[in-house]
Amino acid sequence: MEFTGSAHKVGDDVNTDLIISGRYKFKTLDNKELAKHVLEDLDPGFYEKIQAGDFIVAGRNFGCGSSREQAPLAIKYAGISAVIAQSFARIFFRNAVNVGLPVIECTKADEISEGDKLELDIENGIIKNKTKDTIIKTKTIPSFMLDILNDGGLAAHFRKHGGFKIDKNI
Repeated sequence: MEFTGSAHKVGDDVNTDLIISGRYKFKTLDNKELAKHVLEDLDPGFYEKIQAGDFIVAGRNFGCGSSREQAPLAIKYAGISAVIAQSFARIFFRNAVNVGLPVIECTKADEISEGDKLELDIENGIIKNKTKDTIIKTKTIPSFMLDILNDGGLAAHFRKHGGFKIDKNI
């Protein structure tokens, strides 16, 4: 899995209510409508700034707060290809993988600046910062999780394989 896009920086402790406000997540089940309001309480013009394939780049504890799946779904449907962060709230991390949104742990995410052009190679754990001409290593994602992401999320993976594909080497 490889993606190219621009970096959109947010800070530490971005909670799920900042990702998608409760005033929207309880009004609609339409993920495309939710996507229009992604991160608007943090940056009111965020949705208008992003283009399909771009990245959210965060500090520590991204996605803390509630366990609702609307937060990673809103990000995914906004066209964000992946979230790169120093660390994630564990429930957000699992929900993101379950809905097919790549989440990349990168201790050096703070070396990425707003607007940097990035190339992300998920399988090899490499971010090429084309703006700064640097390479940053990320934590790699286990193969079974890559399979889930490649299939579009846990439900799609389950449907594709008629159950869960078990890797006996894990």
